[in-house]
Amino acid sequence: MLIPPHLPSVTVHILHDNTLTLDNREKFSYLAGQYGQAVKFYNVEALHADKINEIIELVPAVKTSRFSVGTFYRLLIPKILSAEINKCIYLDSDIVVNLDINELWKIEFDDKPLAAVPESIADLISYETFSSKTKYLLTAGFVKYEDYFNSGMIIMNLKYLRDAEEFIMSGVKWCGEHPQCNCFDQDILNYLFSKNYLKLPVKFDQMTSDERRSGRNSNIRRVIYHYAGMGYGLDSGDPLNRLWLKYFVKTPFFDEETISRLFVGVQKMHIELKRSLVNLSAMMSGKTRAFFIEPVNVEAFKQIFFIRDDEEIILAENQASLQKLLDAMNASRGKKIFFFLVRFPFEQLVQLGFVFGRDFLDGLEFLSEVHGMPFHPYPLVKEM
Repeated sequence: MLIPPHLPSVTVHILHDNTLTLDNREKFSYLAGQYGQAVKFYNVEALHADKINEIIELVPAVKTSRFSVGTFYRLLIPKILSAEINKCIYLDSDIVVNLDINELWKIEFDDKPLAAVPESIADLISYETFSSKTKYLLTAGFVKYEDYFNSGMIIMNLKYLRDAEEFIMSGVKWCGEHPQCNCFDQDILNYLFSKNYLKLPVKFDQMTSDERRSGRNSNIRRVIYHYAGMGYGLDSGDPLNRLWLKYFVKTPFFDEETISRLFVGVQKMHIELKRSLVNLSAMMSGKTRAFFIEPVNVEAFKQIFFIRDDEEIILAENQASLQKLLDAMNASRGKKIFFFLVRFPFEQLVQLGFVFGRDFLDGLEFLSEVHGMPFHPYPLVKEM
């Protein structure tokens, strides 16, 4: 975050649960102190246990979701922050503010409850975002495509929202009654406020996925970058990766332990690769290979996998191809192992009694960057 000289004080309010350690609290405090700013901590799990329990009861799906109940914390900000604070900027933890934060703070939105950035159509239809988490909300007509906003950066009118606590909780109840919406806080806020918020320019919540798609990532701009969907990596050849690394190494969270964890992560990947090779050898013992491939990719995969003329290839063309595949798999149980070189809902094969690793494998997992399959360093970043 770039803090301009004319902005004398910024207070960062960190919402957390019981997992925030004393050591990490001290690091946050040290970091803020280095820039002459303030930081305050709010253990939401402890301070508002009753409200958290109510939310879990209303939306039980959060107990098994990839999102934790912490995603609801932003809905409680009007209740958490002091009544003297009438306005705040909420930021997700995967954001780099690469502009003067005062640009956001000066925005006036009068009687609107909040200000946010509508998601681009490109991001809404991408694989990462246009999945079950947003599709239902949009296609069911609850929210118009052009009004759907991302909840990772919001300017909140706390005076307005404090008077809307029951309204917000009605949104939580609605979310629990519509389990198709599993991007909890974002769906709730859109359901409640998509018709009544100030739309901000995309520069205030620029998705790195959209930035890379457009080719603009070659030039870092004065915008707020949102690294949603694991949009960061360790390849410094990508300017967006270099930007977040630049700020990360300036924090007390980057220390000798970080390097050690990174080494452990690489070691784990190396061990897992060796284990996979041994497992593959065992899987193939006494079996021959067969392949399920789209016609356009046959010649390429023949070379990559050294497919012999006597090895079976089933072309993934239409519904009839699927039946041909299932017939072949049933006829060769225990004799062949099928390599799927297409995206496939493998859970359907499991329901039919086929076993992953014994009857079939995801062949795409064997491809590397040389074959056009990108390497994502998220496991290593997570270790750091």
